[in-house]
Amino acid sequence: QVQLVESGGGLVRAGGSLRLSCAASGITFSRNHMAWYRQAPGKQRDVVAGITYDSTTNYADSVKGRFTISRDNAKNTVYLQMNSLKPEDTAVYYCAAGSSLLRVVTGSPDYWGQGTQVTVSS
Repeated sequence: QVQLVESGGGLVRAGGSLRLSCAASGITFSRNHMAWYRQAPGKQRDVVAGITYDSTTNYADSVKGRFTISRDNAKNTVYLQMNSLKPEDTAVYYCAAGSSLLRVVTGSPDYWGQGTQVTVSS
């Protein structure tokens, strides 16, 4: 059974930082491309950052220079370090995994996590 379990969300003031984690099980993690998405109330789910199986990264323009995606294949975990948070970063953040990079970063991954809430107060 495949599981992607996100953690690390919470309430933070603008300018603060959070680190999200996504622990994977039931997949060969080192062979999967990974991504973080977010969905604010009333909006579509958008990709925030992606990382290939060999750690090439890409970011949405809105988070470049503030967020960092990384992975630890020994721990089957992908991270999202979020700095200089803004109220507009408030959303549910989802982890995604898959064998096709294109599908992972275009909203059709093989697997989704359940999401973790991030709230940034002004």
